[in-house]
Amino acid sequence: MSWEFLASPCKEPSRTDIEFGICDDENGTKAYTDIDNPISWIATVSNENKKNVSFIAVDKCILQDTDEPGRGRCDGILVTEDQLYFVELKNQKKSWISDAIEQLESTIEFFKESHNMEDFRHKKAFACNKKSKHFQEIDNEQNLNFFRKHKVRLDVQADIIIL
Repeated sequence: MSWEFLASPCKEPSRTDIEFGICDDENGTKAYTDIDNPISWIATVSNENKKNVSFIAVDKCILQDTDEPGRGRCDGILVTEDQLYFVELKNQKKSWISDAIEQLESTIEFFKESHNMEDFRHKKAFACNKKSKHFQEIDNEQNLNFFRKHKVRLDVQADIIIL
């Protein structure tokens, strides 16, 4: 089955804010962006060049909990004219990185079923955690394998910089 990501009603209007956050209230609703309440941000997006950035809610919007049982999905995707950033949001202290990476990988595969990844110059996957906002080092071999498999760079950090 293919899924429409880029022209979805789950895509928020573009924003050009220099800084905004991505939130997940963890109450069964979709993730969303915010500029007013930094305490609720799980990831912080820096957009110094004021590019048009759209957030697309994936989990609980494009893909519902009952869609594709057994396959994970990340919380959302940030998209610009030439950038594609998959984002998984977590709010836990232990054993979260491998789960986040699995959800990112699954969503990348969903995306590839419907869209050409080569349309985007910069592609990254971010595993973000409110409990661990600072950069987490990941195994270089794991990072390289992720890139070879998906042609997407992997970052485990809550600061997302729009190039």
